Amino acid sequence: MTDFLRLLEHAKPYRGRLAMAMVAMTAYAASQSAFLYIIQRIIDKVLAQGTGLNWVIAAILILSVVRGFSSYASAYLMTDVGQRVVRDLRERFFGHVLRQSATFFSRRSSGQLLSRLTNDVAQIQRAVSETTGDLIRESLTLVGYIVYMFYLQWELALVCAVTAPLVVYPLSQLGRRVRGQTRRSQEELENLTHIATEAFTGHRIVKAFGAEARETDRFHRASMQLYRTYMRVTSLVASLPPLMEFVGGLAVIGVLWYGQNRIARGLLTVGEFTGFLAAALLMYQPLKRLSGANASVQQALAASTRIFEMLDRHTEVTDKPGAPALAPLVSGVEYRDVGFAYDDEPARFIVRHASFSVSKGQVVALVGLSGAGKTTLVNLLPRFYDATEGAVLVDGVDIRDVTLRSLREQIALVTQETVLFDDTIAENIAYGRPNAPRAAVEAAARAAHAHAFITAMPAGYETRIGERGQRLSGGQRQRLAIARALLRNSPLLILDEATSSLDAESESLVQDALATLMQNRTTFVIAHRLSTVRRADLIVALEKGRVAEIGTHEELVNKPEGVYARLYALQMFDEREPAEPGDQSKEPT
Repeated sequence: MTDFLRLLEHAKPYRGRLAMAMVAMTAYAASQSAFLYIIQRIIDKVLAQGTGLNWVIAAILILSVVRGFSSYASAYLMTDVGQRVVRDLRERFFGHVLRQSATFFSRRSSGQLLSRLTNDVAQIQRAVSETTGDLIRESLTLVGYIVYMFYLQWELALVCAVTAPLVVYPLSQLGRRVRGQTRRSQEELENLTHIATEAFTGHRIVKAFGAEARETDRFHRASMQLYRTYMRVTSLVASLPPLMEFVGGLAVIGVLWYGQNRIARGLLTVGEFTGFLAAALLMYQPLKRLSGANASVQQALAASTRIFEMLDRHTEVTDKPGAPALAPLVSGVEYRDVGFAYDDEPARFIVRHASFSVSKGQVVALVGLSGAGKTTLVNLLPRFYDATEGAVLVDGVDIRDVTLRSLREQIALVTQETVLFDDTIAENIAYGRPNAPRAAVEAAARAAHAHAFITAMPAGYETRIGERGQRLSGGQRQRLAIARALLRNSPLLILDEATSSLDAESESLVQDALATLMQNRTTFVIAHRLSTVRRADLIVALEKGRVAEIGTHEELVNKPEGVYARLYALQMFDEREPAEPGDQSKEPT
């Protein structure tokens, strides 16, 4: 009931349309009942006495128009309200999920989230758009039939009413079971979507390791489990009509017996009994539709429970009330005794007691073994996560005290896994500045050494690059990411493994582009090439989540027992001269 009321809350903005739909459905139900009265008049007056034919003909014409128009209006208006509610719910869900912290996404797969956004919302859409109108319309029609039956013969109506609990009770029990099985089926459909998403996004690995049959078998097992659950739902839904047929048959037998007795005693006319019997028989169709509508509503409620569960989760990083905008960078960034642990593992700190300062325009390199906490530290700067302990300061201001938008407007990000969108090259470059003029887009591309390969494409800057930029090489994708960062022109720059896994030619071009990008910017470099690490103004060596040492390359490499010196000794490089941008040696990781 709580979830149902929450769904109704989403219909409040459209209560005007809903009210018009209710008026139309009431008119439809009234016209249905009025037809029964006309049947009585035809038998008792037109056929038995030969009077009232013109009145009956006019009434039939008027009622036909009313019923047809009200049926159309109610169906259209209810579908319109339902579609608007579902649209709002889908957009709210998408926006809510997108605002969650990086922790939220690290705990859930894309397939799970997509399943709720598409499959669960589609389940609600079918019920709200198609079923709710039927539910209300058929309920009103049923009430109209019952009122008419009591108007004719209240004693006979009570005979029919006795059988109502025989239908209502199993209907309510069936609804509970349908809802439970539907929730299970949606969870299994979520798992199926997750398996398919993993296989499709990782198709190259699947092919390379010859795992097509294994993934197909995995999908088959999940599909069969979903099939069995769906069939259990179908069995439950299909079990009600036979029960209703039986109960309806008993009701008709009772009506015939009682009605025949009343007619024989002169207490009921043939026309009245015919109208009453027609109402009793016509009640079956609304009851049948209501049983189907109830099953659909229960399925929608199971889906809405899963949607509201997600909407009730709040792990997003938010602004403090009345938070001011962050002023443009003036002095630099400071990590002051910073610690971080995930909410679900508060005792296991990924980073602990990290303290260092970076002046404006400096390049700081974060080095350390995998898992040392490098990426976690830089993720705290744009507030993908919030520090558990300590604070990250920009110009002496705690970044949690300013608006997220103003903070992130001052940060550009280039990662190892380049994220591009299935759009044109121009739109991808201008992602951080959607209204940037074409001249600025092309200037950024030239600075990133991307203009040449872009103009060589058939559609130039209007070329669509496919999902994640799959139509481009790794070096081309990375240069587009650098062009995107250049166009954003933010004073703070994060480079996270920006040149790993590139071939020699691509690396050289990307290194040159990065050198341009880093000019006059405060740059955080993670596991970059050795040349960048050696040229960094500051090197922060991390070990097991703690800052082990801080200094320049010359200071740290001369500490034989130091973390950086040990990492440096593991690298293969030319010790005789400084590495240049095209150098193939690796920096400490």
